[in-house]
Amino acid sequence: MLLAEAWCLFLGFILYISDLQVKVIPTTEGQTVSLMCSTSCPLTENPAAYIWYKNGEFLYKDWSPWYQQLVSSEKEVTYSCAIKGYEDLRAPEVSVDSVTSTCFSVTYAKGRMCSDKQTSVDEPCSITYPREVRVQRTHKEGYVLLTCSTSCPQIDSQTAYRWYRGGYRYFDSQQLYVFTLTDEGLYCAVKDNEDLLSPEICLTVKFAPSAVVTEGQRVTLTCSTSCPLSDNTNYIWYLNSRPLTLPENQHKQLVLDPVSSQHAGNYSCAVKPTTCSAPLKRLSLSTVTQENGQQQQLQEA
Repeated sequence: MLLAEAWCLFLGFILYISDLQVKVIPTTEGQTVSLMCSTSCPLTENPAAYIWYKNGEFLYKDWSPWYQQLVSSEKEVTYSCAIKGYEDLRAPEVSVDSVTSTCFSVTYAKGRMCSDKQTSVDEPCSITYPREVRVQRTHKEGYVLLTCSTSCPQIDSQTAYRWYRGGYRYFDSQQLYVFTLTDEGLYCAVKDNEDLLSPEICLTVKFAPSAVVTEGQRVTLTCSTSCPLSDNTNYIWYLNSRPLTLPENQHKQLVLDPVSSQHAGNYSCAVKPTTCSAPLKRLSLSTVTQENGQQQQLQEA
């Protein structure tokens, strides 16, 4: 969220909203953004009435916290909001300086959004945010390097990134090293802009009948996804981080029949034209020794 560090003040039984902010969120409709009046404090009245101001003047009152119109670049126009009954606790004014296909820039009249660059919270500050965030995956020997990246060229080199798993904060860093099976369900965001999330890592490799099989069996690997994919999706399979050449009739599924020791290793899959790819999963083979009849697991090369 584009919010200051939240704090709420109680005087007796009356709640005063002291962290009210105008959140600026990119849209999918051209070069525009949407505005939302937001506070992390619990409101004493539900539903609450929101009041919007433009250039310091009363604009309208509404039950929805969302500003009624999409906003494009209007550097000289400022927006603010308040909760009815707490008009003296207006959110700091915000102006949308520019909106491009990859970035948007916002100026805050005051507040803690730029606390690392300000000497006082009463100073104005400007921040450039990306319109989208994505996860890039690089397969290494034994692990995967995840990078939270954007296509915004103006983004600050000091921008902080945050990783989430299952909706919970996971790690603060632009890059994350993940070993084998641990990156499913991860996604990232630019810190302090958590309304803008990358797509969740949603692909996974599934083995049938299992991930440990006997040499000579038929094994089917499926590139499974919880994300909606188009009909023209192309699947790419990797063994030990190297792309595989597939038969024409094998795409989402990879059939190994019969499976042999050369098939043991770490498998992953990816889909094009998206950048979505699955975490590595290991296929191991077992064989029966002639000396004691016990199964031994073959290690991949």
